[in-house]
Amino acid sequence: MLAIHNKRLIEFVYKNGRPRIIEPHDYGIRKGVELLLAYQVSGDSTSGAPHGWRTFTVADMDYLRVLDRQFLGTRADASQHHLTWDVLFARVN
Repeated sequence: MLAIHNKRLIEFVYKNGRPRIIEPHDYGIRKGVELLLAYQVSGDSTSGAPHGWRTFTVADMDYLRVLDRQFLGTRADASQHHLTWDVLFARVN
């Protein structure tokens, strides 16, 4: 939640062993699963696209660290990508 509130980038390795750097936008529980909705700014992806909106299962994120780099906040198209949450812990402003 610290990274969301302070608009800081996060770096981690996802379940497929691929490194990612993301802008965290929403953090919550959906359908009983703890998720992070984020905009990926760099790294690998099984989809082949290094950038774009992704939903990450928190339990599958390893070696997570909050970076010193900040991002501007809500993207212009963020409303198109926000999810319906069972519980929402944090959302970027």
